[in-house]
Amino acid sequence: MYGSVRSDSDTGVLVCIAFPSVSRHSSAHLKGTAESDANTNDPHFPSSISDCSSLQSIFNPLSSRMLMMGKLGTMIHTGRFLLRRFSEPPPAVAMAVTPSRVSFHRYYSSKFISLVSPHVSPFSSLFRPQALSSSAFSSLSTPTRVQVDSTEHEVVIALGSNIGNRMNNFREALRLMKLYGICLTRHSCLYETAPVLVTDQPRFLNAAVRGVTKLPPHELLTVLKTIERDMGRTDGIRYGPRPLDLDILFYGKMRIASDKLIIPHERLWERPFVLAPLVDLLGTAVDNDAVAHWHSLALHPGGIHQSWERLGGESLVGQDGVQRVLPIGDKLWDFTSRTHVMGILNLTPDSFSDGGQFQSLENAVSRVREMISQGADIIDIGAQSTRPMATRISSQEELERLLPVLEAVRGLPEMEGKLISIDTFNSEVASEAISNGADILNDVSAGALDSNMHKVVAESGVPYMAMHMRGDPCTMQSEENLQYGDVCKDVASELYTRVRDAEISGIPAWRVMIDPGIGFSKRVEHNLDVITDLPKIREEMAKRSIGVSHAPVLIGPSRKRFLGDICGRPEAADRDAATVASVTAGILGGANIIRVHNVKDNADAAKVCDAMLRRRGRSKG
Repeated sequence: MYGSVRSDSDTGVLVCIAFPSVSRHSSAHLKGTAESDANTNDPHFPSSISDCSSLQSIFNPLSSRMLMMGKLGTMIHTGRFLLRRFSEPPPAVAMAVTPSRVSFHRYYSSKFISLVSPHVSPFSSLFRPQALSSSAFSSLSTPTRVQVDSTEHEVVIALGSNIGNRMNNFREALRLMKLYGICLTRHSCLYETAPVLVTDQPRFLNAAVRGVTKLPPHELLTVLKTIERDMGRTDGIRYGPRPLDLDILFYGKMRIASDKLIIPHERLWERPFVLAPLVDLLGTAVDNDAVAHWHSLALHPGGIHQSWERLGGESLVGQDGVQRVLPIGDKLWDFTSRTHVMGILNLTPDSFSDGGQFQSLENAVSRVREMISQGADIIDIGAQSTRPMATRISSQEELERLLPVLEAVRGLPEMEGKLISIDTFNSEVASEAISNGADILNDVSAGALDSNMHKVVAESGVPYMAMHMRGDPCTMQSEENLQYGDVCKDVASELYTRVRDAEISGIPAWRVMIDPGIGFSKRVEHNLDVITDLPKIREEMAKRSIGVSHAPVLIGPSRKRFLGDICGRPEAADRDAATVASVTAGILGGANIIRVHNVKDNADAAKVCDAMLRRRGRSKG
């Protein structure tokens, strides 16, 4: 058996694999063996490998030296491994360009070298392709750098499920991946997709994750198969129902072809349910060399993005076959089909618009019933004012205001099929609210005002609304916090940073919603720019993460002061018409959720906007 590797270039590569079960030799032994090779007749072949003596600290040597010639080429035993140089290449099984601790620096023009064992005939295969999982191989343009014993590799893993609680299957799979040493760094959106080939089965939930791991590729494959079995997957119908399906889409900078693992899979480029989440893990800008390599493996010169567009791209999303969704509890929320209305319930005595009106339980419940009857999909309950210069209250006081109302609202028959959002930047309040039935956590600080917030939300499993704000309610309108270059670019960048912090803390991107923070840390002109240029905010986010750019977007201009400044309406209650105008612009620009006080008028505006968008054939998100 042999292990071999070839690059896409014309240069050969050197393959180094350790034999761990034999005794140690000195570096002088290595040098002497290489220098004894007088029959290679190759000016490019090294006359000495004393520069590779550092291998001694990593590889155990073989027990004897040998130099063999035959039809398969020259074989040189260096005292630690055999190198076989081929005049014609053996089949390629893997290649890489990944950094490592030890490397050879040599140029072998059109020569092919593979590893053979001294323990059997040099004319038989030594290493089946899967054995290469313990090493990494590299080929670069001249001069060739061949590297071994690499550390961390960036990987992409696809997830699929169509049996049982699909979302719970994903959560458990992510948990087990982390236990096996796969550090997850990015998550795609979630997609509900129609089954292919075997169509008489439930719809699938599909996603993908990026991460880093020290597991070699075939060991990673073994771990993923173990997770599948632990989750109840058994051998069944090919392409049939399964509780969990995990596939390696990319591994570092490798191209792998073995009897057990092919990267990239040849059918990757024709499967929307794989490509859609894969694209989500990338930005329109290439962020590192591994991503550049992944693009180079695509069928089209424009890389993965062009492959997705050639397949149909975003036009496929929202059709019967592929639906982008957000998980809420055990249900999947289709946030792209229409605009959703969030009705505001303030339990505070000092909110700018309706402070003090709904502090009693009876008034609060009556207001919720009214908003539901007028078309609200979500009730957003807040017990801490976030108006400019608002005083911060204690966790205890916030909970005393909130919990009785939350319990009463949760029990209303009218709330069947509706959602409850809690507006708080306090992690203690968030934890209690989620334990008492809240569906969504709405944080105006995106975690900046409470370092424990992301951890609480990550553990809870609820969706997270991350809003843009600088400072806190007392400082957000300070001169310093009102300085922008390009407000849309700056908001996108700052909000993306908060979302990335949340994701690293364990909140998958598929659970994140974003709010550009109209009225928070912004002048009149800034608010207008944000409302009228939501596509620019998405575009800026897409440069770093296409998945995050597809997150549901909420806008909350309702009765804000900037509308009063424009219209000359000092009283907040007189700004409903201006709110409808700004909400209309936002929906036509791609907003998925509107947060409003006057549900009736804005729900009607949303219906008209949605009809316009359907007429244009546009989807949102």
